[in-house]
Amino acid sequence: MTTTAEQMRAWRGPTLFTYGFRPFFLGATVWAALAMAFWVPMLSGHMTLPTAFDPVSWHAHEFLFGYLTAVAAGFLLTAVPNWTGRLPIVGWPLAGLFGLWVAGRIAVAVSAILPPLLVGLVDLAMPLALAAVIAREIIAGKNWRNLIVLAMLCVLALGRRVSLGGRPGRICGAGCRAAYWSGRRADDDRRNWRSCRAVIHPQLVGQTQCHAPAGPTDAAF
Repeated sequence: MTTTAEQMRAWRGPTLFTYGFRPFFLGATVWAALAMAFWVPMLSGHMTLPTAFDPVSWHAHEFLFGYLTAVAAGFLLTAVPNWTGRLPIVGWPLAGLFGLWVAGRIAVAVSAILPPLLVGLVDLAMPLALAAVIAREIIAGKNWRNLIVLAMLCVLALGRRVSLGGRPGRICGAGCRAAYWSGRRADDDRRNWRSCRAVIHPQLVGQTQCHAPAGPTDAAF
């Protein structure tokens, strides 16, 4: 049976792609420094990027869906093999995931000159691919207790979709409904789940509100 060490030695490409944390932690560190170097002059009006985001929204998007996604990917690609007892993702598959992450950063940075659909697809490609990889490893390793990780990745992808121009009212409504029906303890608590507000994008604050539905089959959603 092939061991992790043997698998890493068999890889003849860059050492960077011999373990999941290496490209993603390095990429997160470099991108954090570059994003700040871009953002400060953007905020002061001394620099512009061909992005569809305003400077504050771009900074928030890249922190959450650029930097944070890379950190999460590096952690998960390192931790999941320990959870499941399976071999880690190395070589070209790892390089492909990292390439999708880099492509997402570029697409968002030049989103003003690209079709919105293309930007959304490129930026969503990496978290969706990562979720597929993690799902395969968890299911193959029968490590059911860590399926919650997939739910977290789905939430991250959902937030990314909204930040790129999704339908926040619909998503907020679904979130309210899920929160209400999972968190309800008694009829008296219903008032605590009556409403929620989507704080997704500075331009949407105070504009998107939804109410808990009458039941889980409410046709509004």
